Amino acid sequence: MSEAADSSKYVLETVGFDARFPNTNQTRNCFQNYTDYFKCIAAKGEDFAPCTQFKKAYNSLCPNEWISRFDEQRENGTFPASLEP
Repeated sequence: MSEAADSSKYVLETVGFDARFPNTNQTRNCFQNYTDYFKCIAAKGEDFAPCTQFKKAYNSLCPNEWISRFDEQRENGTFPASLEP
């Protein structure tokens, strides 16, 4: 196969270092970026580009099962954190 055919259209990126979470366990970092994203879009709207940084971070850090559970909890009104800006 040629190199052009092998190259993926997706770019994989890892979240950069966050001084608030210096340890290897990134559970709190995952949760904080998830809540920060929804607080950001609540305050600025979905078209506000800097909010995507939080979304990329939580998609990179959180297992998909957790994201699904967080989404269900938000929809049911049982999410354990306030998402108000």
